[in-house]
Amino acid sequence: MITIKEIAQRLNMSTTTVSNVIHGKAGEVSEETRRRVEEFLKEVDYVPNINARNLAQNESKIIGLALKARVDKYENLIMDPFVAELIGGIEETIRNAGYFMMLYISRDTEKIMRHVSTWNVDGLILFGMLDDDGIRVSTKYKKPIVCLDTYSMEGLKHFTNVGLDDEQGAYEMVKYIISCGHQRIAFLSDNTKGVDLARLNGYKRALKEAGIEYSEKDFLKIRPASAEIEESLDEICHRALDYTAIMCVSDLYAVTLMSALTDRGIRVPEGISIAGFDDNMLGSLYRPALTTVHQDVKQKGVVAAETLLKKIRGEETEAQITLPTRLVIRDTVTKPRKSSFMGRF
Repeated sequence: MITIKEIAQRLNMSTTTVSNVIHGKAGEVSEETRRRVEEFLKEVDYVPNINARNLAQNESKIIGLALKARVDKYENLIMDPFVAELIGGIEETIRNAGYFMMLYISRDTEKIMRHVSTWNVDGLILFGMLDDDGIRVSTKYKKPIVCLDTYSMEGLKHFTNVGLDDEQGAYEMVKYIISCGHQRIAFLSDNTKGVDLARLNGYKRALKEAGIEYSEKDFLKIRPASAEIEESLDEICHRALDYTAIMCVSDLYAVTLMSALTDRGIRVPEGISIAGFDDNMLGSLYRPALTTVHQDVKQKGVVAAETLLKKIRGEETEAQITLPTRLVIRDTVTKPRKSSFMGRF
């Protein structure tokens, strides 16, 4: 690879002049000089040595994205439409800002800590952190960090979290379901931590406000691992007969449940009403189209990346950025009917 020094010697110019042209400092050189240098660069197919430049400027131009995947949930995290859309927003923003993205996915917080502590990246975005995960990562990594959808931010005052008012979004959806005449409403999720707990709390608040008593049996726990999913859905579909509506913690689970109900002769919404949360492409493409809580997932990724770039530049950022939600009323929630089910199974 030809160097700036060699180019300068071939053109009988100073290395500073050649460097100014390569790095876009056109005001520092004459138009004729700029033209000569650019033509020569094309002739020799010059590629800048980014690593050398970044080393000289004490930066890597790389942003790290570390995702924690739960062992009991994901076999391939990126297959989740929510995660794929989130990563897309992050990558596009990073690329447009002249940075590169380094992605690492693990089910083990210790492995994440071990890897990020050795990365030469300018900043880090964390997703899927629960309990004390964020604190444990921060003990090893001291550069700017932005978290996504993290509710365990105690002791992480130098972090920024980008998320939603998940509780309010779920509350508004369940309130809408109640307004349609439903009294027997279940909640479906795979855990009671973080985002899922916040949405569960919104569901409970709407029930309490309407004078509907909540019982632990109203929580339907789905087991999404491939070895358990069919048995889990069979159990949930049996229990669904006790309800007229189910609030699902995500669109992915809502569509999964609707497919399972249909396979067992229970029609949505004629037999049972279903609502989701996220408003990703699964819900809009499924028929009947899913009534859900909208969040702009790509924008969440964009905001996270933009916030981290601000931190890298030394700018002040908020500790918490809360993005809006809104209800998307489609076809899967209707008034409960006395003859709900097509058949039993």
